[in-house]
Amino acid sequence: MRQKEPVGVLIAVARLRLRQMVASRVAAHGLTPQQFWALINIDEADGPSLSQIAERLRMDAPRASRAVTQLLKRRWVAAEGDRGDRRRLRLRLTHSGRGKIAHLRMLAAKLRSAAFYGLMREEEATLRALLHKIIANLDRPGGEA
Repeated sequence: MRQKEPVGVLIAVARLRLRQMVASRVAAHGLTPQQFWALINIDEADGPSLSQIAERLRMDAPRASRAVTQLLKRRWVAAEGDRGDRRRLRLRLTHSGRGKIAHLRMLAAKLRSAAFYGLMREEEATLRALLHKIIANLDRPGGEA
């Protein structure tokens, strides 16, 4: 029976389990999964814009904005003007955010590796490539091949 399970169901279950795992681990820090991953990505990128965070996390702009707004309110992140484009704001960790990020980086590394535990590098690469193909298929107009 397992081999005949619909791929969409398996993807949905994997997504749900990942989300539950992340939510349970980051709740102790007072973060939602979206806030956690936004904070991690702000740390990993060099002063990303809100749209870059949304793109990196494959999140719609309103959801990314809500996550970043909460990080701004907590003063873990600051928005500063972009010297090259006055219309754009760059996001950076504040002193308070930098004080929390070391532990959160380790947590992110553990969470990222948990899903791939037991997979060989080639299997991980194949899975990644296949998921990219599925996403591209679904991004086609009308979702048709």
